[in-house]
Amino acid sequence: MIRTATTALTFAALMAGAAFAETHEVQMLNKGSDGDRMVFEPAFVQAAPGDTIRFIATDKGHNAETVKGMIPEGAEKFGGKINEEIEVTLDATGVYAVMCKPHYAMGMVMTIAVGDVAAPEGFLEGRVPKKAKERFQEQLDNL
Repeated sequence: MIRTATTALTFAALMAGAAFAETHEVQMLNKGSDGDRMVFEPAFVQAAPGDTIRFIATDKGHNAETVKGMIPEGAEKFGGKINEEIEVTLDATGVYAVMCKPHYAMGMVMTIAVGDVAAPEGFLEGRVPKKAKERFQEQLDNL
């Protein structure tokens, strides 16, 4: 009987946590509401651990994937196919850099902050195209 009660309490606790998780929708667009071309909208998402990000292929020719070396330690990378809507649940706290691979050099990037975090030191160092780096910097100013 005790084992059944413990199992029931564990299940209830897990379900309660899931009930508070949010789903954030991000559109992949050729042109954003501010007139910028090749954008994720919104370009910055503040999420909690366990939240889901749904990338919607609003305009054709885009995907969403993590930028190599620009996700929290221990986090799993993700990547969708061109024109594919994907959902990812982010459990690791930290800052995630996301790009549209075909339009990375054009600055089609976004930032997801999971938890109450700051950008890691040296986050924008390395091989990041100029336009992408400019947009990442604007997004990091939200932290």
